[in-house]
Amino acid sequence: MPVLALVGATVLPVSSDPIGDGVILVDGGRILAVGPRAEVPIPDGAEVVDLTGHTVIPGLVDTHSHIGSTGDLNERSGPLQITVSAIDAIDARHPSIALARAGGITTANVMPGSGNLIGGQTAYIKLRDADTVDELLTCADRTKDVCGGLKMANGTNPQGQGAYPRTRMGAASQVRNRFEAAQRKLASQPAPSSKRKAPSPPPVDPEDRILFQVLKGERTVHFHTHRADDVATILSLARQFGFTPVLHHVSEAWKVVDLIAESGVPCSLILIDSPGGKEEATEIRMENAALLAARGVHVAIHTDDPITDSRLFLRSGALAVRAGLPEDAALAALTLEGARMLGLDDRVGSIEPGKDADLVVLSGAPFSTWTHVEQTWVEGELLYDRSRPEDTRFERGGWAVPDRGITP
Repeated sequence: MPVLALVGATVLPVSSDPIGDGVILVDGGRILAVGPRAEVPIPDGAEVVDLTGHTVIPGLVDTHSHIGSTGDLNERSGPLQITVSAIDAIDARHPSIALARAGGITTANVMPGSGNLIGGQTAYIKLRDADTVDELLTCADRTKDVCGGLKMANGTNPQGQGAYPRTRMGAASQVRNRFEAAQRKLASQPAPSSKRKAPSPPPVDPEDRILFQVLKGERTVHFHTHRADDVATILSLARQFGFTPVLHHVSEAWKVVDLIAESGVPCSLILIDSPGGKEEATEIRMENAALLAARGVHVAIHTDDPITDSRLFLRSGALAVRAGLPEDAALAALTLEGARMLGLDDRVGSIEPGKDADLVVLSGAPFSTWTHVEQTWVEGELLYDRSRPEDTRFERGGWAVPDRGITP
């Protein structure tokens, strides 16, 4: 295929200064070059797309989503669902994936629900045009690679009946006991031997294998939390077991900004302008992003779709701007900061040579009320185009799109 040249737009790379009258060259699904038209020659035979008057930003990265999933995302057979995987709940043809592309999202962390202390493994996916979930995964082989994080939760959501805790102290105790057991087993693992005929180590329990990955820093814990006291509990657990989680939602972050900043733990925030759906979130503040960023905390923003609509993801960034977050930081919170939290910043999150050609074409400035997502490109393939009638329904949403049902 010929080199693709997107020309004439204002390019916001996120990792560097804005570029007026920019050129982005794409080859083999990767960004070949980016810069001003005067400095980036267009190869002979290139397919040229004129984007004069538009703005191009990196594909948006949603660090907490439930798109592609059908049915209940909480496995209620027990509170510690370590081996459950969101991969097994994703329908690659679910309309919610196309709806997310209509909002400019190209990468998502699809999570189990928050009804368990450990809800299971998350799935890092690219929103490609695919028939099966394996075609969406960011990893090469889900049987061998770490293809996502580990979803955990505290607060009222994972409280219930039977083996489920009824109190916050019961929840913390169950989690602490399970991690202590895994920590002991990991410490007892035999060291690698250079002897050719050394006996094979005993097989590792599947649950322990995943917890070992967390303890060794190979798998990120994505922790659902709202209240300030619950945040403090998570940070205590993280210190005890030596892992760095990502705090998700963090409605009362404004109460413990100093504590979060001192911990070095990043936060993935939800921004809503009509609180009241959950008792724990009654004291949520849109200023959370600005307050945390001012203290040097790495901040991303997420949809928690269907809690907020993936089609309106840019609006969440605009709410953060309205509450004091600088515009460049807000755009980073929707792109590069999220990519870092997923360990994918070498591939996505900014417009740089060598990265995946995940690009969003906007009609204007990213956080203007009047701006539309005009196009979404995933790895150099145009997968959403607002001018195409078949894509218009995904911009409109609602009754225009069939709904198979999602329960986070």
